[in-house]
Amino acid sequence: MSKDPIIIKRKGEDGSKIITVRIKVDILKDLDEIAAETNYSRNELINLILRHGVDNIEIQ
Repeated sequence: MSKDPIIIKRKGEDGSKIITVRIKVDILKDLDEIAAETNYSRNELINLILRHGVDNIEIQ
């Protein structure tokens, strides 16, 4: 039997940080509808949308 340890990272040490944001009710409703339709979590969708926005922003 292997004696290799089980490695458990502390919560929050996965490259993510918990923050608080305010989101308009209508946007939250849209996110929840997209989440239900695509089987993504709200968190996953927000991260995908933010990544796309940050990668494609043009500052003038």
